[in-house]
Amino acid sequence: EAPLRRILRRPPTRETFPLKNLFEPTLAREVTERLERLRPDSPRQWGKMSAPQALAHCSVSLEMALGDTHAPRMFLGRIIGGFVKRMVFRNDDPFKRNSPTVPQLVVADEREFTAERTRLRGLIDRFSAGGPTKCTSHPHSFFGPLTPQEWAVLMYKHVDHHLRQFGA
Repeated sequence: EAPLRRILRRPPTRETFPLKNLFEPTLAREVTERLERLRPDSPRQWGKMSAPQALAHCSVSLEMALGDTHAPRMFLGRIIGGFVKRMVFRNDDPFKRNSPTVPQLVVADEREFTAERTRLRGLIDRFSAGGPTKCTSHPHSFFGPLTPQEWAVLMYKHVDHHLRQFGA
């Protein structure tokens, strides 16, 4: 099959390609265990955020996935979001370092580590336990419409990315 055709076809479903996601209880537990290993002074491997800022950043993204908050569609996302979406959801590859951040997810102020870790743990538990029926139907600000399964994959990849950023 031609490489371009592989990239442009629809992303695989859970039945055809088992991507890691936060609806799976074992993976949600693994993520929260890694979260417990994170420390306020964990050195970042890349990026600009501190550990507490990264935790707050992940919490805001989970609040979007749960439908607690919404961000407007980005112009750039309307143009290339679908193409990038197919690349993100085709396999379990982690996000690349220094990936661009949706402006609504930027956390610039300092945060309290313990409070942010507790908040994120609660949101992971709520998202995982709620499953597909508790997932937002609002489109992602960059990727556009996502199925609950795609939200679960995206949330796993996003939290994993930031835990790896701090060696957890």
